[in-house]
Amino acid sequence: MIPQPSGRRQDLRRYLATQWRRLLTRLGAASAVLLTVFLGLTPMGCYISRAAYEEAKILARRQPIPRLVARESTDPVLRAKLSLVLEARQFAVDSLALKAEESFTTFSQLDRDTLVLVVSAAYRDRLERKTWWFPVVGRFPYKGFFDFTEARRTAEALRNDGFDVTVGPSSAFSTLGWFNDPLVSTTVKADSVTLVNTVLHELLHTTFFAKGQVSFNESFATFVGGRGAEHFFRAKGDSTLLRRAQDDWHDDLLLGAFWERTATEIDSVFATLPDSALAQRIAARDTVYARARRRLVDSVGPQLRTYPVGWVERVPLNNAVLMSRRVYAERLDRFDSVYVASGGNIREAIARVIRTHKDSVARQDR
Repeated sequence: MIPQPSGRRQDLRRYLATQWRRLLTRLGAASAVLLTVFLGLTPMGCYISRAAYEEAKILARRQPIPRLVARESTDPVLRAKLSLVLEARQFAVDSLALKAEESFTTFSQLDRDTLVLVVSAAYRDRLERKTWWFPVVGRFPYKGFFDFTEARRTAEALRNDGFDVTVGPSSAFSTLGWFNDPLVSTTVKADSVTLVNTVLHELLHTTFFAKGQVSFNESFATFVGGRGAEHFFRAKGDSTLLRRAQDDWHDDLLLGAFWERTATEIDSVFATLPDSALAQRIAARDTVYARARRRLVDSVGPQLRTYPVGWVERVPLNNAVLMSRRVYAERLDRFDSVYVASGGNIREAIARVIRTHKDSVARQDR
């Protein structure tokens, strides 16, 4: 026979259970209040709330791309671009072994010409970027704004705080597989090569993403988008767009080497001056940038194949621009060396880069 608890014990247990439920209720209410305060009153909370609102609008406007392609009322130019996206997406899965999930199976028409403004900042006296921390994904050296007024306000505040700043539009983004990323109308405006490059770039992020290593992630995606676009148009037998894709990758490598050399030279002059010599460090780096501008205009510019006339004279040179460019072009030659070592097999090159990176992380964790 199992002994039954006495009346006092039963009363005590009921009392404790009641108190525990009340505590949980209070904790839940407190958490809800704190979350509301965080999302509504703190700068990060307001930022996340706005991003979530804009993301919800984009997701709510999704339409299946196959349905739009089949619909007679769809604009012919848009139909051609959407068909190209579906081809690129299938190519990514079949030929590059990328994980597409449900990304780029839908299309969202936006009510503006710019999807998001990206703000990046760097310290003027050293090659170090300002970073922002975000829940779940960690730190990023840039911040995207759907609120363009807030983007410009943030940029101005950073300049006033003594940072080099760069602000630029982005026509596409990836939620890293958290949602079914649609193709947005700002991306569709791009030319065919850029459009295919963008799809492959973003699907690489869905396939592989090294937490906290933004430069590696973006540069790897630049490589996959650039070389992948070449293979895509070669497979289609489109020699004109193949040459354009090859020219794009040629320019990516050329400018990647320019940014790399410039960064190395600036690091060298910073190394010769103490941290306390702020004015001298900034003057020294300005001298390097002046020399880099001459090299860009006289040597690099004439070799570029796809950039508009006058771009080399107009592009600003400062630490924020330098480091922002390098995020997408850091040691592209290393990725390309893997490609060459793989016999020009882009699928094998992607797999080898991922494998090597995972092995390196595993060794560091031991």
